[in-house]
Amino acid sequence: MNIIALDGPSASGKSSTARAVAQALGWSHLDSGALYRGLTLVALEIASARGVAADSVAAREIVDAAEGRGLQLHSDGTTFLVYLDGLPKDDAVRTPEVTAHVSAVSAMPDVRMWVDHRMREMVHGGLKVVIDGRDIGSVVFPEAPLKVFLTATPEARASRRLSQRGEEVDIPALERESGVLAERDRKDSSREVAPLRQPADALLLDSTRLSFQAQVDWIVGKAKERGLV
Repeated sequence: MNIIALDGPSASGKSSTARAVAQALGWSHLDSGALYRGLTLVALEIASARGVAADSVAAREIVDAAEGRGLQLHSDGTTFLVYLDGLPKDDAVRTPEVTAHVSAVSAMPDVRMWVDHRMREMVHGGLKVVIDGRDIGSVVFPEAPLKVFLTATPEARASRRLSQRGEEVDIPALERESGVLAERDRKDSSREVAPLRQPADALLLDSTRLSFQAQVDWIVGKAKERGLV
């Protein structure tokens, strides 16, 4: 099985790192969070149309609506992009509103089952993939030959998230964003369904003081050590 599972908390750089590792190896990058974000967008749109809170929409309804609207990932050759209603929605699923609700939606058992099934279907098709998420190595692909748990301090992650959004990185902004990430960590780690955990056989990579290229090179090196390339 040609899978590298890259797990870690929010804003730890999983997606960008996984994408770069996949590119370095000539593999494909599969972002599990993209599907969860797509489902969250569907939930928010249902809630908005009814004038109700997003968490009042049932998981089964979210999944059925997503299937009816053709929610899926399409490869652009190196990574997979979110499509909904036949249109690319990668920008729409990465708004602050979606980010604020994705943890709650992704904690729903029926939602997780749907996403896990979709990812397993894609991988069993013979793809060589680097997959990032929060339970890839522990739940979705426990048999992955290389598992990495990528983390960083809340302050480092907050700085990266602010820079990614093009916002000023000052002390008040860092404190605010660090608080948001800490709460997200708490929710992800304490939920009953697929909580955020470092798998026992995963390699820990703390990127707080590493350059982006250094962390990519480290993972590529581990893949070569394990004979994956």
